Amino acid sequence: MRINFICMGQKMPSWVQQGYQEYAKRLPSQCELNLIEIPLTRRGKNVDIPRIQQDEGKRMLAQIGHDSFILALDGRGKTWDTPKLSQQLNHWMQNYTQVALLVGGPEGLAPECLQQAQQKWSLSALTLPHPLVRVVVAEQIYRAWTLLNNHPYHRA
Repeated sequence: MRINFICMGQKMPSWVQQGYQEYAKRLPSQCELNLIEIPLTRRGKNVDIPRIQQDEGKRMLAQIGHDSFILALDGRGKTWDTPKLSQQLNHWMQNYTQVALLVGGPEGLAPECLQQAQQKWSLSALTLPHPLVRVVVAEQIYRAWTLLNNHPYHRA
């Protein structure tokens, strides 16, 4: 299975790239994590936020494979503890060849992305900076995989 981690924004600080890569490279090919970065639309003084969100949403949806399970990161989604995320990961691995995991821009995901999502996941009730989300998601997916495979990484 391949998880296409589709994120708005590019040119992340080196600590984000290093942190993300540290966990993504640990995952086996049966659970590949593939980062797809989409450039943010430039925001100016009198910006039309709904139009920008719609444009960014279209570009995100264009990156999704036709047979993908769509998962949106959204503050209104379900929160999972590590065992529950591990169960979710197992379900995705058993039932899908591709999962599209969507992370929106500064204003969040476009309504079109949320409508197409088959599932919504909230990392926390806290608002997290988008660069940190990349590292946290990569680590948590790796942790969930280790739990499924009785790897000693997860010791909770």
